[in-house]
Amino acid sequence: MVPTQLGLVVHPRRDVGGALQAIDDWASKHGVAVGQVMIPGQPRQIDDPVDAASCDLLLAVGGDGTTLAALHSAASVSRPVLGVAAGSIGVLTSVHVDDLSAALEHVAAGTWTRRSLPALDVTAASGEIKVAINDFAVIRDGTGQVITAISVDDELYARTAGDGLVVATPFGSSAYTMAAGGPIMADGAEGMVVTPLAHHGGVAPPLVVGPDSRLTLSVEPGYGGARFEADGQVLATEAAEVTVILRRDYATMVMLADQEPRLAGLRRRGLIVDGPRILVRDKRSASSDR
Repeated sequence: MVPTQLGLVVHPRRDVGGALQAIDDWASKHGVAVGQVMIPGQPRQIDDPVDAASCDLLLAVGGDGTTLAALHSAASVSRPVLGVAAGSIGVLTSVHVDDLSAALEHVAAGTWTRRSLPALDVTAASGEIKVAINDFAVIRDGTGQVITAISVDDELYARTAGDGLVVATPFGSSAYTMAAGGPIMADGAEGMVVTPLAHHGGVAPPLVVGPDSRLTLSVEPGYGGARFEADGQVLATEAAEVTVILRRDYATMVMLADQEPRLAGLRRRGLIVDGPRILVRDKRSASSDR
């Protein structure tokens, strides 16, 4: 079914002119209205404002940060989001800008599926709740180490001293968690993964927590202080203790019929790379076959 209203969420600075032209051309051809869903704190305006609730589909044009912003905006009104990579790696996006017109035809033809994404509900002792689709991080904000006691369902796992830690959803485990040496949770896995950052001494390997468990993080910020981030956005809280639980169905992403699997996408983007000995062997084998 062809949507009647598209909502754009655009990168705050990047040149997205090519993508916007492709969207306008497709919308004109199909008689679809286009407007912009404004994101708090992002003043860039390229179209008339429209509420996410009045849209059939949101198009996030930029990269992973833009896609996360669109997913959060669309979550409360249960609208799907199609992420469009425009000059970025775009791990969270479904299509590159060069293939956008074809992707919109898939949408019009109904050859796509809804992928439900979980999120982290992060609750401070004050009762304040923040939601993260990718990850929640506790990070030292100056000199000194952050000490964090990690408990699962009121059972102490470890007390870490270092740069902090990151808690990720399965979907977000290929972001900050992977960069910190934590595991990637493949499609179909449920739960959360906790990865200490530059843990100084002791033994506290990354911990995978079940989807129904509750994490409690007790934080001693150290001399330089500490900050909390949800999906890379700094939170205005100084809580000494937070709890984290998994919300199974939070946002909805568009999955196209011909979209590559997630692990294959990580390999294609060069984020997962085979060992050098294997690559040299493959190159040698290819040369001998000529």
